[in-house]
Amino acid sequence: MMAELQPVEGAQRRIIGRSFILLANDVALWIVAVSVYIASETRNPALVLSLAPALYVTAGMATGIHRGRHRIGSFEEFGAIAVTVCIALVGVLVVTHPEISGVSARRYLALAATTLFFTILPRYVVRLWRDRTMSSEHDATRYIVFGAGESAALAVRMMLRNSGGASQPIALLDDDPDKRQLRIMGVPVVGDRSALVDAAKKYRADALLIAAGRADASTIGDLVDRAILANLQVRVLQDFDDLFHGQDDSPDGIRQLNEADLLGRHRIDTDVAKIADYLRGHRVMVTGAGGSIGSELCRQIARFEPAELVLVDRDESALHAVQLSITGSALLQDDGVELLDLRDRDAVESVIARRKPEVIFHAAALKHLPLLERYPAEAVKTNVWATNTLLEVASQHGVTRFVNISTDKAADPCSVLGYSKRLTERLTAWWALETGMQFMSVRFGNVLMSRGSVITTFQRQLRAGGPITVTHPDVERYFMTVEEAVELTVQAGAIGRDGDVLVLDMGAPVRIADVARRIVAMSNRSIEIVFTGLRPGEKLSEDLLGRGETDVRPHHPLITHASVPPIQPESISGLLIAGATEAIIKDLAVAVESAPAAGLNSCATATTQSVAGDVVAA
Repeated sequence: MMAELQPVEGAQRRIIGRSFILLANDVALWIVAVSVYIASETRNPALVLSLAPALYVTAGMATGIHRGRHRIGSFEEFGAIAVTVCIALVGVLVVTHPEISGVSARRYLALAATTLFFTILPRYVVRLWRDRTMSSEHDATRYIVFGAGESAALAVRMMLRNSGGASQPIALLDDDPDKRQLRIMGVPVVGDRSALVDAAKKYRADALLIAAGRADASTIGDLVDRAILANLQVRVLQDFDDLFHGQDDSPDGIRQLNEADLLGRHRIDTDVAKIADYLRGHRVMVTGAGGSIGSELCRQIARFEPAELVLVDRDESALHAVQLSITGSALLQDDGVELLDLRDRDAVESVIARRKPEVIFHAAALKHLPLLERYPAEAVKTNVWATNTLLEVASQHGVTRFVNISTDKAADPCSVLGYSKRLTERLTAWWALETGMQFMSVRFGNVLMSRGSVITTFQRQLRAGGPITVTHPDVERYFMTVEEAVELTVQAGAIGRDGDVLVLDMGAPVRIADVARRIVAMSNRSIEIVFTGLRPGEKLSEDLLGRGETDVRPHHPLITHASVPPIQPESISGLLIAGATEAIIKDLAVAVESAPAAGLNSCATATTQSVAGDVVAA
């Protein structure tokens, strides 16, 4: 207990000591000012000089400027000083009125101005000296801050006022020409982003801090490239939401550049909490609950207090992991989990009839494109037939909402994965028409840090010493965070119309080769980047909307509602699952009503494969 009290007592003594010094300085200044401007003009200077200090001390104690109530040199303290001077001056006027009636108003104004200036000046100098020297007394990282707006101002203040002094802002950059003469707490704006390399040399910078709010992909990429040329580390200011809700790991609010930053991807808030009442108090089932999307779905749905949340997967280890993340324990003995293979129709019917879900989120699927090109029959069995089985059984057992999770590869598909997921969208649309229930699909692009994602692959290759493999120099993809993907999925259940496909506005696509190059450069290691060539079924660029689909956003400015033509289940019952791989793929393409030749021509060809084997030293 004594050890805990000692630091507190020490801080109190410092506050008392500082307050006494400030009080003595202010009273002495007040006496001098009153003597010069007022006392010399009165009939009884001794009376005025004896009462004026007492009035000033009383006012100062009331406003707290001599009790350590305000941070020294802060705007709050400056305001309190102004109030103190005004109160003390009015007090002098009232108490000594008969003695000072001949003093001109100009002298009162001069007294107030002089007192304010010389009371505030030493405090400002102390604060400026402390803020500017606090970091230099330690082994501080010297930062150039990109941005001179509110975010940058917050970053500069946090760095300068942090008692740890680990970070020191030395210069600011901003592309806005109107901010060229701006200073934030003494830190100057020295140019726009083009001045980064020169500024890094001039100011002996160690790192670049990006504090420009929601910078887009091109801005982030350009800044990272310039920082690499200047041999600077790159850091990012923590999001305001994380700072204000205590989710910040750094006392300065500065964090490492992450995957979303590299891709210029910032989470889009779809305000899902306002429309998720259809989950509260209802029975909800999630298939593929152990996957990247399914597990996050389960965690978010659990927050909305469903009457029952059923986790379905055929992977027992994945079920164990997701239940542990939701409940903190994973005994796998309760009814919250169902070990189920969706290919088994009898088992599906048994589980749906027994659990009676009202809402189903269907996240179970085979998703790895190159593997499905080799085993297209598996895509037919799992992605197409199993989904149709689930849709049919759900319609027979009173499921009122069914959300099928699709992919951007279903837009103008040319791969087995795209064909199979396009068919699930069309089947979902057919069952929506057939039942009149809210059956719909949701379509999005690559999910950051999901299992098998490109960033995860790059990081593992980097740790292994390389090389980092990229299919093609010009390949680009859309990306989103897993939280966004799940919010869109939950949103679909509320605002999706029967049979619709909902598509999130995912911003601009990102060149994968650029991401690989930046990851390697920031690692400060000599790692090769090897271009292996597009794989069968791959496109250089993905589409979010296919031919004939229009961008209509009736409910949310970031969510498109697209219509897909329904397809009867009988049309997919005869899909090939035996024979040559090429025949099965052709059969899939015909079923999805896409001419095989036209579809495959937009995918990997001999021409695009010619880059295979090219190596870039990074």
